[in-house]
Amino acid sequence: MSETTSLEMNQEYNGLGKVEIAPEVIEVIASIAASEVEGVAQMRSNFATGVVEKFGKKMHNKGIKVDLSEDGIKVEVYCVMNFGVSIPQVAQQIQDNIRQTLINMTGLVTEEVNIHIVGVQFESAKQESELQQEM
Repeated sequence: MSETTSLEMNQEYNGLGKVEIAPEVIEVIASIAASEVEGVAQMRSNFATGVVEKFGKKMHNKGIKVDLSEDGIKVEVYCVMNFGVSIPQVAQQIQDNIRQTLINMTGLVTEEVNIHIVGVQFESAKQESELQQEM
């Protein structure tokens, strides 16, 4: 399975040339689309992203990994959910929103959109302590 560095659009635009989309662009689009879904607390970031954001640069592609291969486009989404939401429903909404947004903005159809829930965020410390007391 060979990985490509950019995705070339198959459409010819009035003979003016070709259009290529970098995987980073797809990551940004997918990250914003996932963040728009109600129930998503935040996208997962790594240590480097956290440091960069401390210096004031907003990282819009955090929590997304895109694999461009001969098989198609595969998107991996790593996010934290709000406590109390239906994880299967929110995950389905994330998948639908990413697929639709990528189609609208780029015309690209994804083969897979895989959702990885890496945490749950409580709305308040009170809610978290109540949950721990129940256990």
